[in-house]
Amino acid sequence: MEVLLLGPIVIPLFCAAAGIVLARNRTLQQGAGLLAGVLAWLCSLGVLLVNVQGDILTYRPGGWQPPFGIVLVGDLLASVFAVMATTVMMMGIVYALGCKDKCVSYPAFMPLFLCMGAGLNGALYTGDIFTLFVFIELMVIASVVLVAISDNKLGLEAAIKYLFISAMGTLFLLIGIAALYATFGTLNMADIGRLLAGGERPLLAGAAAVMLMCAFLVKSAVFPFHFWQPDFHTTAPTPVHSVLSSVVVKVGVYGLIRMMTLMFTAEAPLIQDLLIVLGVIGIFFGSLGAFRTYDAKRLLAYSTFGQIGFILVGIGWGTAAALAGALVYAVNHSFIKAALLMITGLVSSRTPGKTSRLSEIGGVGQTLVFISGLYFAGGLALAGVPPLNGFVSKVALVQGGLGAQDWLVVGLVVSAGIITLLYMTRTWQLIFQQAPAQPITLKPYGDQPFAPAVLIGLCVILGLFGSPLLAVAAQTVAQLADPQLYIRAVLGG
Repeated sequence: MEVLLLGPIVIPLFCAAAGIVLARNRTLQQGAGLLAGVLAWLCSLGVLLVNVQGDILTYRPGGWQPPFGIVLVGDLLASVFAVMATTVMMMGIVYALGCKDKCVSYPAFMPLFLCMGAGLNGALYTGDIFTLFVFIELMVIASVVLVAISDNKLGLEAAIKYLFISAMGTLFLLIGIAALYATFGTLNMADIGRLLAGGERPLLAGAAAVMLMCAFLVKSAVFPFHFWQPDFHTTAPTPVHSVLSSVVVKVGVYGLIRMMTLMFTAEAPLIQDLLIVLGVIGIFFGSLGAFRTYDAKRLLAYSTFGQIGFILVGIGWGTAAALAGALVYAVNHSFIKAALLMITGLVSSRTPGKTSRLSEIGGVGQTLVFISGLYFAGGLALAGVPPLNGFVSKVALVQGGLGAQDWLVVGLVVSAGIITLLYMTRTWQLIFQQAPAQPITLKPYGDQPFAPAVLIGLCVILGLFGSPLLAVAAQTVAQLADPQLYIRAVLGG
């Protein structure tokens, strides 16, 4: 079963190469992309099913025994994030098949999209911290090019801006990796965790922890490293934006959890206190920014600030219930946000200028009754209204806060959920309910609604039947509580 770990990484890369060969035949190229998305999702789901039974899968390319060589590790944390990522990637590919954006028809689009997915999955499954850097850079480079070729005339500017900001995050990550290698002579995360578990803290270990934390905060666009995100995400093509704002930003969240539970466990309490502060700032900055923005896609990009803030607060509380709530929140938010972005792109594709500016798409959705229902359900889910999956996330997170007895922050979290409800219902009314300010001639055909409809259906199912996800999250936290399980699975003994 260990070979399943290769699937979400190798299959998209192979189909990306095949897509280059098939560049002259768009139908075959898109078919290869869809096949890669489905097979990657099935492989990640297979790894998760094995993990749920109590096993941790490892794959050693070339047969090198860790800590030498590269190792892929599929534990519950990596598998939960990978299933989340491959599900959204698969739906992103499905949406791209029916997307009317000109850039989606470019021969380079599908191979780049698959490379972004391969980098994302590789970053989640790798057990080697330098390979983590390589996969993150693959994901970043692919996403930068995808934004640069966007139909939006500001796409190139946003891509260049993000490239420079990402370089800062890359510098943080490389300095942290260099400090760890200079200190311990190994890049294997399990081996680093084993050496740090003894309690000894060499001089560069603390500096490495700071550098890695800053790198992961940049990747998740957490305050004060947030300013690149609205421009970069808003100008991206809709299939790309739906992946960037829902799962790509979660790589930083994954890195923080892995760092705190495997390597820097002694420093975890200090990091948690900082994450609570940054999370609360992000919650209100993102929510209030969404209120004041002028663009429907930009609104959802600001909203991502706030939603990542909720997750960071859960991680910061540090209790088993709070961490499980953060994991549930991360998974549910990915499906909700991807669906809302796809619906927004669908509505804007019906306008002559394919714009998502609120002043120009007001009333555009009046005749789109089915799409209106999908957006309304997604908005309620994002705000945490029952019986949708966002409500399960909020309840799980609040229960974790109550267990941590952090009453002030719990109150702030609940009040921020009300702000989310206000700006989502206001946007829904503006786009789908009120009459347009002037007559609008809509295009007869726009993007296809199948992918967002599937994601909203998943939100309903996870709201009505949330127990399996909660159980997997609790099992994941229990596994993270004993880092020796991961270390023994990778190093043996």
